[in-house]
Amino acid sequence: MKKLFAICILAALLLCGCAKQASPTEPVSESTEAAVEVEATPEAAQDGIRFTMYFVDPETSPYVEGGQKIAELVDAATDGAIQIDVVASSEFGERDLIDGAMDNEIDIATCANSVLTNYIPQMNILDEAYLWKNAEEAHIAIDGTLGDLIRAHAENIGLHVLGFEESGFRNTFSIKPIRTMADFQGITVRTMENKYHQAAFEAFGANPVPMAYTEVFRALQDGEIDACENGTSNCYNSGYYQITKNITNTRHAYTFIILCMSDAAWERIPDDLMQPFQQAVRDGVLWERERLVEANAEAEALLKDRGVQFYDIDIEELHAAYHKIADEKGFVFDEEWQAAVDEAIAIAAEQ
Repeated sequence: MKKLFAICILAALLLCGCAKQASPTEPVSESTEAAVEVEATPEAAQDGIRFTMYFVDPETSPYVEGGQKIAELVDAATDGAIQIDVVASSEFGERDLIDGAMDNEIDIATCANSVLTNYIPQMNILDEAYLWKNAEEAHIAIDGTLGDLIRAHAENIGLHVLGFEESGFRNTFSIKPIRTMADFQGITVRTMENKYHQAAFEAFGANPVPMAYTEVFRALQDGEIDACENGTSNCYNSGYYQITKNITNTRHAYTFIILCMSDAAWERIPDDLMQPFQQAVRDGVLWERERLVEANAEAEALLKDRGVQFYDIDIEELHAAYHKIADEKGFVFDEEWQAAVDEAIAIAAEQ
């Protein structure tokens, strides 16, 4: 394990601050299934405490920009006593990074909530389609009781959740225009290996196909799939717009990017620096959420300039179709976690 990482760590560190930017003609990594083992960067005593934060996404993504902002804020809040190196476009998949953090072999792993669900099954409620009507509901939940549940369960498996960046609502990118639910008939759409997302597209009348993220661009080119789904800015960063000239605002799922620190790294933070460290991370997370809104708007403008058409669709019709099939499949969730979701929705309704 450590021998393998010793070979890789120098290259990884060279990426800090100058990670490879994604080319519009090349897909970027979302996650891989391969089990690769990684290890933490040794603390450099002369530079204080140094941590490394890994992302599978390119340096141009809002999530990595958020990580860089966190590093900047932590540096300032601790007078340079704690520094974070941010590695983008990691060669290791999100699940690999989580495994590494759990084994105390890397400092900070980042992953989508769907990945962490493999370790905390109750989190599957976050994968349910049309769970949130808007970002406000999602924020109230993840910054409140639901987020506390995730943190508590994560600590039981050796992880400390530092914060929740986000990818936001996922939309559908297609070769042919999809303006109504009827247009989904006969469409083959790539999804993550996620039964809730797959059930949603099945309910719409499409043929959902789970596929590794790194295969999507090629599959679109070769005609294996007619569509895929992700956050709007990802359509530009991954170059999908060269093939999928249509984006339908299905808003079928909401994704968080979770920052997970290992036990070993957590224990290296001195007591007197813990509060400023955590506050700086929280501030950086809030900055990323605002940056995501800007990035999506920027991506939409760039995509329109490149001939991509955007379509709104009857969300209520899609919502009803999903819940019908969800009832048929018997989707149910942990009662405590369902209560946390319901609480957030109620709070949002009162505001």
